[in-house]
Amino acid sequence: MIDVCLPGTGGMVPLPNRWLTCCWIEYQGQAILIDCGEGTQIALKKAGLKPSRLELLLITHFHADHVSGLPGLLLTLANSARTQPLTIAGPVGLNRIVSALTIIAPKLPYLLNIVELDKLNPASFEKAGMTVSALPLRHRTTCLGYKTQLFRKPVFNPEKAAALDIPVQMYKLLHAGETVTLDDGRIIQPQQVLDGERKTISICYMTDTRPVPEMVDFARDVDLLISEGMYFDEEMRTKIEEKQHMLFSDSANLAKKCGAKQLWLTHYSPALERPKDGVKLVRGIFENTHAAYDGMAITIDE
Repeated sequence: MIDVCLPGTGGMVPLPNRWLTCCWIEYQGQAILIDCGEGTQIALKKAGLKPSRLELLLITHFHADHVSGLPGLLLTLANSARTQPLTIAGPVGLNRIVSALTIIAPKLPYLLNIVELDKLNPASFEKAGMTVSALPLRHRTTCLGYKTQLFRKPVFNPEKAAALDIPVQMYKLLHAGETVTLDDGRIIQPQQVLDGERKTISICYMTDTRPVPEMVDFARDVDLLISEGMYFDEEMRTKIEEKQHMLFSDSANLAKKCGAKQLWLTHYSPALERPKDGVKLVRGIFENTHAAYDGMAITIDE
């Protein structure tokens, strides 16, 4: 199972009742954090999350409300006696940004592994037990959307294994997809003791962008789509398009086209005081739409 939480849901500046947008995805005690605006370490604490579990920090782009909280988070990790390395991945230029921000946090007791995601790097990579993929979006600066996927092993059937007189110590090998040879010479294939494939769990996160066609395939059939909604009022469309953002209806249309199971809206304008008032306006486009709030969380299993 995967735990997903939005410690913050705001855009531009933190507010007394709304921290800046970020996303926490955790699997078996290892976590991925997407974006790190001002005060993110406080938002994590208020949401009851454990920064010590952080394995990967993904940065969507280099605007302040998505990256300026980095020094504070890194120092919080240092003060909690962290020694294991932390991987930070993001667009080209990430090395320069991290170097500049860590001038005020120059002596960390752990290493930073900086990964710039461009055509020279693989389209996806493994971290925290999940597969992470990136998609270029369309904003006023280089911006990436992210998808995490958990490819789960098929269900192991111990009754089938027992009926074949397979030693218990070989169960793990078979569950991992390996063929084993028994003492009597019989060769056992994994499919003889497995009960079929289990569904992949996928979460897609896209903010600070205009809709681009590639989004639909990238987010195809995801369990949870977390997408931007700066405003819900269609009268704001001209302003939003100029600033390269999305309205509630843009994200709802994306969720409908890609076949997402549910949509969480986030990254609200500071001027948008009651995001939930706009949800009913877009549920006609995509019914399972929710206006996310700080600390909103879900556990995804099936």
